[in-house]
Amino acid sequence: MVLFNIPPIKHSRLQVQTDLNALTEVLQWYEQFNQPPLSYDLWWQSKVALDEGFTNAVLHAHLHLPPTTPIEIEVIVFADYLEMRIFDQGQPFNLAEKLQTLHHQNLNPLEKEGGRGLIFMQHLCDELDYLRLSNQQNCLVMRKKINN
Repeated sequence: MVLFNIPPIKHSRLQVQTDLNALTEVLQWYEQFNQPPLSYDLWWQSKVALDEGFTNAVLHAHLHLPPTTPIEIEVIVFADYLEMRIFDQGQPFNLAEKLQTLHHQNLNPLEKEGGRGLIFMQHLCDELDYLRLSNQQNCLVMRKKINN
């Protein structure tokens, strides 16, 4: 079996401190992806997912860490999908289990404060995963298919 490594169309990384005020910088940085092959709708939906993911990293993953703790964000655009990764240094958690619990509660995400961002991310992305890496970091991976 031969695997082909398809190079990305666009790839960028950003590192910011654990500070909700850095969300402005994150969203301004993400503006560079508002171009083909991403449609405006796909870009906007992924921007909302990125906003929610970053906010969760600050408020939950890094809750007990110093504000100087870095959060790294990586966005990669391929011909057929967009991948966004948010790296945090907090304690890992089971994303699938948390989402299942939230869905069993059958609550309206617009009425419930806690967990709302996870539900939004799940609905806005085609794939959502949270991985513990060997370097003791976590990585929230969000993928969205590009329909050309």
